[in-house]
Amino acid sequence: MDLELAQDFCRALPGATEDVKWESKLVFSVAEKMFAVTGLGGDADGISFKVDEERFLELTDCPGITPAPYLARAKWVRIVDLRKVGDAEAAALLRRSYELVAARLTKKVQRELGLPGGRPGGAPSSAAR
Repeated sequence: MDLELAQDFCRALPGATEDVKWESKLVFSVAEKMFAVTGLGGDADGISFKVDEERFLELTDCPGITPAPYLARAKWVRIVDLRKVGDAEAAALLRRSYELVAARLTKKVQRELGLPGGRPGGAPSSAAR
C-alpha cells in the first residue's frame, strides 16, 4: 500500500477527520483523538499509528517498522515505506489503530459517530467490520 492509499483509507473510516498539527503533520483522528500521523507533501516520510500492546514488540522486530518517535510509550509504531507491507495488512493495522482509539471514547460519542461500540453490548473490533 502506498501512502496516498493509506491516507484515503484513514479518511474513509466512520467519523474520521484530518487536520494539520505541528505545522507539517497530517493527523487522522476520531472524535479529536489521533489514530494515525503522517507528513504533509514532501515531508510525508511514512506513517505512524497505534497498535495493540501485545503486538508492539512483534511489529517493531519487523524490518521497516520502528517505534514511533514521541509516541512509542503509548504503543505507536512507524512504517517508513508502506509498500513493504501488503495492502491487506496495512489496512488491517490502520483499522485496528482506529478501533483502539475509538474504543476509548465514551459510549455517547461512539453512538453519535455511529460506531459499533456505541450500541448496547457492542465494542469496536476487527470482527465488527
